[in-house]
Amino acid sequence: MAQDGILWCVPKSLMKSPFLVLAILTLSLISAPSTRAADYPSELFKDLKLVYEDRFEGGSINPEFWEVRQSSTWVIQEGVLHGSQSSKEFQAKMIAKGDKGHAGFKPVIWLKKVPENFVFTLRLRYDGKAYTRGFPLVDLGHHIHTLNFSEKATTLTIKKDQEKLALESPLFSLNEWHEVAIELKKGTLVLTIDGKKHRFESPNIDMKGQAQIDFKGIDLGTCQIDDVKLWEGQ
Repeated sequence: MAQDGILWCVPKSLMKSPFLVLAILTLSLISAPSTRAADYPSELFKDLKLVYEDRFEGGSINPEFWEVRQSSTWVIQEGVLHGSQSSKEFQAKMIAKGDKGHAGFKPVIWLKKVPENFVFTLRLRYDGKAYTRGFPLVDLGHHIHTLNFSEKATTLTIKKDQEKLALESPLFSLNEWHEVAIELKKGTLVLTIDGKKHRFESPNIDMKGQAQIDFKGIDLGTCQIDDVKLWEGQ
């Protein structure tokens, strides 16, 4: 008998007792969640509580956790959340209003309900012809901790221009998948890209009052997201 990866070997003679079988199933259900919640080796937290997990196997985006921005186009295709630019009509409308910066030329989406102390893992891909100034990026809190990716550096900008830290590694290249992990608590941010890790430490690192992670691609490019897991750190 298997339940959530746990194999229970029960003799056929005991299977005749429905009460025993019920007890075994109850035990498996109680023990399985803690195993799933602790499957990331966190540096910053002793315990993790799983908040959200998504492999995008359904047909629609979960609106409880995702918010599409700038009318960009987001759909689930073959088990991947796929983002691209907004419609030509929306772009023309925003340009006519004098707001080209929010016309949806790049894919933009927010992950909501992010805890103040968290661990976040995903597979992420940004496609485009070339990096542009400041893009692509991942924002931890809206304009609070901005991770900008370029050809030669990964840069953490805190609270817009309050503090800026540039690294030669880990890097995030365009047009290929990357395994990304982010841990954050007040004073510390740990970024891991494809197994390469860097630990940022600053008194300005703080997610208090923030509850979102923003993804912003390159103009006319795409963004692909898969295998998302979000934990609250304890």
